[in-house]
Amino acid sequence: MNRIIKYFFTLALFCSGIGVEAQEGRVRTVTLEEALDLARRQSPEAIRARNTFMVQYWRNQSYRASFLPALSFDASLPNFSRQIISITATDPETGEARHDFSSDFSSQLSGGFYVRQNLPTGGVVSLGTSLSRIDRFRDNLGNKLSTEYMSTPLNFSLDQSLFGVNQRKWDKKIEPLYYQEAKKNYIKQMEDLAQNVISYFFNLASAQQAVAIAQFNQANNDTLVKIAYGRYQMGTIDESDLLQSELNYSNACSSLNEALLSLENQQNRFRSFLGFNERTAVETLLPNEVPELFLSVDEVLYLAKDHNPALIDQQIQLIQAAKNVAERQASRGFSANLNLSFGLNQVADNLTEAYRNPRDMQTVRIGLSIPILDWGRGKGLVRMAQADQELVKARVDQAMIDFEQEVVLSVRQFNMQRAQFSIAVKADTLAQRRYEVAKQRFLMDRISITDMNNAQIDRDRSRQNYVDALYKYWLYYYKIRQTAQFDFFRKEPLSVDFEELVR
Repeated sequence: MNRIIKYFFTLALFCSGIGVEAQEGRVRTVTLEEALDLARRQSPEAIRARNTFMVQYWRNQSYRASFLPALSFDASLPNFSRQIISITATDPETGEARHDFSSDFSSQLSGGFYVRQNLPTGGVVSLGTSLSRIDRFRDNLGNKLSTEYMSTPLNFSLDQSLFGVNQRKWDKKIEPLYYQEAKKNYIKQMEDLAQNVISYFFNLASAQQAVAIAQFNQANNDTLVKIAYGRYQMGTIDESDLLQSELNYSNACSSLNEALLSLENQQNRFRSFLGFNERTAVETLLPNEVPELFLSVDEVLYLAKDHNPALIDQQIQLIQAAKNVAERQASRGFSANLNLSFGLNQVADNLTEAYRNPRDMQTVRIGLSIPILDWGRGKGLVRMAQADQELVKARVDQAMIDFEQEVVLSVRQFNMQRAQFSIAVKADTLAQRRYEVAKQRFLMDRISITDMNNAQIDRDRSRQNYVDALYKYWLYYYKIRQTAQFDFFRKEPLSVDFEELVR
């Protein structure tokens, strides 16, 4: 008897110290919608998604700028060239050849404006004007021999591949898709963010529920162990039942310690994810119900095929494979390049004369490449590209089948989850009521401590199942919302003001 009393008071003293260190500072209560809004505005993942989109945005801007004329000024600052050169001359008296050495040197300064335009055919056309000045000296800068101006008032040139692959034609097919995919990917990343928020939110909610349950169980078991001790003294229960009550109380104290530690960990992770700098205690406010919503598989499939970035990526893969085949075929056969230029130029010893009566100049060059013998290398490269194209087609077809099956499964999971939540709510109510009845019967000494424990376990499990059912409902919904990029409650596609985003 003395041993039991000593153990009981030691256990009570130990458990009384649990949870005395409360968190200091203010407590911030957030709903699921508020957590989603905070994450979209300030979380590190949201910042990372924006910067990822910015890369593709500026890539698209560079692509669009490539179709516009480019104006540049090219110049060469004074360029001095000094060296001793050998000059072969004939002696006027003897007629013999002799060798003299010249120490002449020169300085050249040039510059010009040029406009270049990329053509849809893949060629480049340019128009420019330039001017050069050449000063020649002997021995030193004070001994100037001459000054010469060379002007090119107008120069037109064209560089065009005649039978090669038109890179701009393929870019015109692919680059707009890249930008469209980037916009869809940004929305997808923000929906990924929402799913992560839901996970962190409900992990914290589950930890809060675990603490609430553990605190309730500790207080309850404290009452029950005192009752059991009184009954033991009166002889209505044996030592085994008393020890079972004490064990339950000890386990309740241990569970509370673990629950408090888990809660602190989940709060730290939630704060870090949302980008909170201050050490604010965060509490979740769970929704009491879920909205009524039934999704059609056909509707979700239609929306997903129209908006999902994965399907745009499949289009890009097919175009890239076709482009690779075209490049291999072009590199194997006959190729030619056309270089054409026309201009006006003049040379004079003063600036005015250098622009008077300019002379015309023309250049036309056609370069040919005719493969004669490559031992089947070109044919092999073409066959490799064609095989890779077929492989890409097969992979895309399989990915589409998998995509459709995943959409169908996700829709069915969501539609079923509404019923699962209703079951969880009813089970939570029944388990709570059963526990209250079991507690009253135990207080009247009509059931054993084992029956009481079973009722408590069912009550705790049903409460956690309720939180888990809420979590799955919103997780499944946002997963489908991400796939279709459609808000099914507001009946509108997900959209972003991308012009505002890049400012």
